[in-house]
Amino acid sequence: MKIKLLFPVVVMLAMAVVGCRNNPVYTVSGAPVTTSTRNYGMGDVRGAILRAGASLGWQMNAVRPGLIVATLRVREHMAKVEIPYDRHTYSIHYRDSDNLDYDGANIHSNYNGWIQNLSREINTQLSRL
Repeated sequence: MKIKLLFPVVVMLAMAVVGCRNNPVYTVSGAPVTTSTRNYGMGDVRGAILRAGASLGWQMNAVRPGLIVATLRVREHMAKVEIPYDRHTYSIHYRDSDNLDYDGANIHSNYNGWIQNLSREINTQLSRL
């Protein structure tokens, strides 16, 4: 009798674990550029973002002043983001992906971790300006 009661609980827990793999897409919007100096320009911000991404294995492409497109490939997965920036703020926006189960609103949780790491490293590089 206990097994009959335990089975539905185990099934529900398994479904919850599987469902946790996808989460809403993590986006960084208008993060402040925080530095230790006032004498910096957009080129310095661009350099800090490029260094941050490259240090984490992202392929960084400065498309034009104020916009970087970054691509990360991990095994069979690919994530591509746009990083618009100016002297005062930067953002990280989803652009494309492969094998990350993106459905228009949700994505594999690894993507969110990669974006959080990228943002953290951008902040570290900016603080060194």
